[in-house]
Amino acid sequence: MKNIKTFVAVIALSASFGSFAAETLSVTASTLSGAEAQIAAKAEQAGASSYKITEARAGNQIHMTAELTK
Repeated sequence: MKNIKTFVAVIALSASFGSFAAETLSVTASTLSGAEAQIAAKAEQAGASSYKITEARAGNQIHMTAELTK
């Protein structure tokens, strides 16, 4: 019986933490500021409370990845 209660508690907590999970998005633009502007716009559109840029690469285009926090 104790194992069942522990299992149920773990599942409930896992579901709870899942609602705070970060969403990842990527954009491509010709400038850093353009890429960040796209990230900011998509974050606002998704209802995110904040975003953190996790990657930015430059080549022919700027590729930027960010994590959105809701």
